[in-house]
Amino acid sequence: MSTNSTSRRSAERVVEVLQAQGVTTVFGVPGAKIDQVFDALLDSDIEVVVCRHEQNAAFMAAAVGRLTGTPGVAIATSGPGVTNLATGLLTATSEGDPMVAICGAVPRGDRLKHTHQSLDATAFLQTVTKSSGEVNAADNVASTLTNAFRQASVMPRGATAVVLPSDVLAEPTTSSITTNLLNPRLGPAPKASLEEAAEAIKAARFPVILAGMRTACNEGALALRELLSTTDLHVVETFQAAGIIGRDLEDHFLGRVGLFRNQPGDIALHQADLVVALGYDQIEYDAHLWNTDDARRIITIDEVGGDIDAAFQPTLELHGDIPSTLHELALLLKDYQMPEQARSAAEKLREQLNKVELPVGASETGLDPLMVVQTMRECLSDDTVVTCDIGSHQIYMARYFRTYQPRTLLFSNGQQTLGVGLPWGIAATIVDPTRPVVSVSGDGGFLFSAMELETAVRLKSNLVHVVFNDNTYNMVAFQQEMRYGRTSGIQLGEYDVAAHAESYGAHGHTVTNPDDLAPTIKAALAEEGPSVINVPVNYANNATYLAHQLRGELLE
Repeated sequence: MSTNSTSRRSAERVVEVLQAQGVTTVFGVPGAKIDQVFDALLDSDIEVVVCRHEQNAAFMAAAVGRLTGTPGVAIATSGPGVTNLATGLLTATSEGDPMVAICGAVPRGDRLKHTHQSLDATAFLQTVTKSSGEVNAADNVASTLTNAFRQASVMPRGATAVVLPSDVLAEPTTSSITTNLLNPRLGPAPKASLEEAAEAIKAARFPVILAGMRTACNEGALALRELLSTTDLHVVETFQAAGIIGRDLEDHFLGRVGLFRNQPGDIALHQADLVVALGYDQIEYDAHLWNTDDARRIITIDEVGGDIDAAFQPTLELHGDIPSTLHELALLLKDYQMPEQARSAAEKLREQLNKVELPVGASETGLDPLMVVQTMRECLSDDTVVTCDIGSHQIYMARYFRTYQPRTLLFSNGQQTLGVGLPWGIAATIVDPTRPVVSVSGDGGFLFSAMELETAVRLKSNLVHVVFNDNTYNMVAFQQEMRYGRTSGIQLGEYDVAAHAESYGAHGHTVTNPDDLAPTIKAALAEEGPSVINVPVNYANNATYLAHQLRGELLE
């Protein structure tokens, strides 16, 4: 903590810290208990994105964190402003997205009174963040906020929150922090552990790498690719690690896992006698779903220790910086070749992975969703950032939409939070305006955050949003049908998606003919500002594409 001879109100010290941390954009909704921070931001170069709902502000901040690796920032006022952040904070914390929430509060003397917007905000926020705290003295504002950034950035990353009573924000202080003290970086795992891991891989009958969300960064992907370029090891991605295997290493890819145990990747994990869990968190895909019979050894490579349970008991844990550890492991495994039987099994799995029959283009009630996904893949460049909401469409995207760069296909698979797709997409256009961005949702999830289309229009965000529309909560519906033979509480009313988009000033399109889909996507990508494409879909084949249980010699 340094002191400045000039006394300034704490709200200005907040902005100093944001600038020191390299923050260029904040997302939020103003209010009386936090408006001093909004006022101080006027005198800075930080862009303030005023959102239509605090939940979406948190989603956008978390997306900045996921895409850049540095914390995004959301700002909200007291009471319901704080509580509206909760879903976004929970999602970020569960899924390792670094972000900081700056929350207004009533004056200190009123906090425990039953008065306007009073709330024990810290106790509330502690349930959905890595750490939360209320500042009770102006001299502590800068240090508390700086530490919030540090905590958000430390593995496992997530959301932190700082509660600032309005009277504290108004108080003058000379205490400031105007430098960014970076968190120290870990080195590779210990040499002895690396050597033991290398020997275990060499001795295994069929070793498989399970790559998880803490590997899904540029450095992690490059290090993993270095390992694969000199070995014939094979990788199963979790949904959150999508994109870490490039096109040139396609023959090392055995698919993705994350929901229902019925994919080629599940078979690979079942067949494996050794699984190297790389930056993997059980919230992505519970270990009991892939380690069903405890017949395989597990080695972890991570910066943090994973939760232990009956299905996840590593026999060796390599703790250290993931890219550095992978680099050292690559040196020890150079020119490693799997046993012939394992190579043959992997080839069979790749054949099964790539054997996806082209579906019928359309029916009377809509296009086949798999055809929509395949068409999107054909129309989009590899550098397109695709943000995906939750619903049946998400499972199609996770399984069948290949992506070849990290952080170019974003899912919420930890909390499976509805409404993230569009706000994440808007944030992606801010992080890098030069890259194409496509967000995807169902008709249900779209209305969880569709009001932010006005934000996208205001920002002139070049964004295409695709709505898979069937007027139901279909991800729930088809699972109910499988379990009970009937559905309950899943039917939604029809609305004009294209007209809804146009009411905000966005471009609206509806596609009912399969031949029109690709031209419409390409046209929308070329339009200025946000565009929404409404695609009526028929999910009749869900049980075949999504939920059937694979059987075969490799599982028996």
